[in-house]
Amino acid sequence: MVHVKSAYWQNVIEEAQKHPAVPGLEKIPFFSMAPMEAVTDSVFRRVVAHAGGPDVYFTEFTNARSITHPKAKFSAQVRLHVAENEKMPIAQIWGNRKIDFETASQDLKEHGYQALDINMGCPSGTIIKNGGGSDMIRHFDDAAAVIAGAKTAGLPVSVKTRLGFNQLETFETWIPFLLEQDIPLLTVHVRSRKEMSKVPAHYEYIDRLVELRDQIAPNTLLQINGDIKDRAAGLELVRQHPGVDGIMIGRGIFENPFAFEDVPREHTLEETLSLLRMQLDLYDQFNAAYGPLNFRKLRRFFKIYVRHFNYASDLRIALMESNSTAEARELLDHFDQQAAAYATEQEIAIAPEE
Repeated sequence: MVHVKSAYWQNVIEEAQKHPAVPGLEKIPFFSMAPMEAVTDSVFRRVVAHAGGPDVYFTEFTNARSITHPKAKFSAQVRLHVAENEKMPIAQIWGNRKIDFETASQDLKEHGYQALDINMGCPSGTIIKNGGGSDMIRHFDDAAAVIAGAKTAGLPVSVKTRLGFNQLETFETWIPFLLEQDIPLLTVHVRSRKEMSKVPAHYEYIDRLVELRDQIAPNTLLQINGDIKDRAAGLELVRQHPGVDGIMIGRGIFENPFAFEDVPREHTLEETLSLLRMQLDLYDQFNAAYGPLNFRKLRRFFKIYVRHFNYASDLRIALMESNSTAEARELLDHFDQQAAAYATEQEIAIAPEE
């Protein structure tokens, strides 16, 4: 069993071992859902949990300065909201000033967060212009400073990053530097910032990442991110690259909301659309507390649930043109009625003659 300096992450490892045994693996890796902008809020995290969620959740990434800034802290609170009945996520924050991480980490601790993660891999041009995300790869001193600042609250502080900014080979200096910062977890999206997500993930570097971790910081967990669609794919990646402790799934959740379930199975249309109805209900609750929210942002989720069945494109197009949750529910109700009528017609058509 891996021994981690952080009690929080040690517990994650131990809880992961409660999943069904996997042939060929002595240790079960933990799975997490990637922090995604305007996606992994409290509403969607709870939907994924209902579908059979991961071991670890992350918030949307939040500017560390905004968490305590008098003019921005309300918007930050929306991003960092955690419902009473959901599993506590890890707060992911970004920025480039040590003081901001000192104040943010203390505030997050007071609000019940148990762990923090620093985003040092976001490829967004806007984030980079503000000195955050993958811009950290070009500024080692700033990276060390914000890690130190985040640690002042006493919470475990992890880092998510990429292999390099423009050059992949940067990881040979960047990753060792991060491992020397005494962090319990390092998550690596195995692409460079320049590559965005336009090329296949570089799995060929994973074994070298494991080697560096084992040499420099054997008690630091290593998590891999990039092009991993579901739990089965993640387990296979760990089989091929022993030493990986965790698997992070991002865009795969848009292809399959059940991506984290232990035993993959076919799901009925009713099961899938019930997740959409759940999201609509939770969205209304969230909107009542923190709204008004931009309904157009909700539309991006419709394609997750409305796919791979007859007339899916028609329903998806109609939903994408809706302007409220009430209108979306009407469309779903109408679809259910049509589907039921079609099923009845089919049963009559194949009924045996008397």
